[in-house]
Amino acid sequence: MTHFPDRRFHYYPSFLINCLSLACRRWIFPSGAVESKMPVCGHFLSMPDYRYFYHLPPELIAKRPVRPRDAARLFVYDSGSDSVYFDLFSKIGKYLPRDPLIVMNDTKVVPARAALTKETGGKIEALFLLNEWRKRGPVPALLDRKAAIGAHLGFRPIGQKPAPLQKSFKVIGQAGNIFRLQPNFPPRELFKMLDRRGITPIPKYIKGTGLAEKELRREYQAVFAKHSASVAAPTASLHFTDRLLAALDRQGIRKAFITLDVGLGTFAPVSDEELANGKLHQEFFSIPAAAEKSISAYRREGKPVVAVGTTVVRALESDAMEAHSSERKTFRSTRLFIRPPFRFKTVDALITNFHLPESSLMMLV
Repeated sequence: MTHFPDRRFHYYPSFLINCLSLACRRWIFPSGAVESKMPVCGHFLSMPDYRYFYHLPPELIAKRPVRPRDAARLFVYDSGSDSVYFDLFSKIGKYLPRDPLIVMNDTKVVPARAALTKETGGKIEALFLLNEWRKRGPVPALLDRKAAIGAHLGFRPIGQKPAPLQKSFKVIGQAGNIFRLQPNFPPRELFKMLDRRGITPIPKYIKGTGLAEKELRREYQAVFAKHSASVAAPTASLHFTDRLLAALDRQGIRKAFITLDVGLGTFAPVSDEELANGKLHQEFFSIPAAAEKSISAYRREGKPVVAVGTTVVRALESDAMEAHSSERKTFRSTRLFIRPPFRFKTVDALITNFHLPESSLMMLV
């Protein structure tokens, strides 16, 4: 069976949104979130080169997703014949290897951005990093301005101004611009509060969508999203529709689901420290027994495992590295940094999206 390391990689940035599949020696890029004016262009970035940079013109970033989702365009590069052609993401089935197992991330994005109020009446925006939180103890949050240790931040009662803070947080620690907030209410209530008062944390580089919060919660979410904990979407999943999933079922393509809670590290440039120590930001993942069983069976039979998104790659390869550990847990953390030279043990093919310049995901693909 052919694995990732047996191929020479080049990346063809086509600005937003892309999808690539390494199956059948083809690179596939869906560009559904970019309007038709988007050029297919860029410069080659050799994998041994750590300057993973290209120019991303902001005017080429679409403000709204394509509809329907699976109408995203695909840019296909066949390295065997050195040919380029286009298709639609709804036709992804014909580019998958024969008899594959598709593994998807069923994490769900939480409306984790919220406007809080200081005791003085000042406003402060918080992004609750729920992907790093285990639903107990202080909550890590990214704040848009300084907050003193010991200060209280909270939600004011809707329609009452001024009024005492109801549910609030005490600032008990800080590391850079990440603050530790201790709630004065049962921690698990935070999800209910954010559902009522929170804002969907779409990436900051997507501006002026014109979409209402209700629409954002629908659009920035996979149709199979299930487990709430992410502050960013596993965006490769966003192209799938119920119609496309049903078509893949009719094609006899099996699916399995894992969960990896996605954080801000997915957008962050790689730091010098991460390059030096070979470890990335921490993310938590879980592989259910049913998925583990299906993946193991496909590996034994020599059948291809296709990861939908880099989050799935990171979870499966982290799991493979712990295969002989006696301390494997149901929910685990990983700081795995996938970059050349990396020998993949589980994943044979990848469907992935656009990646920002100088990010760890550029190195992975």
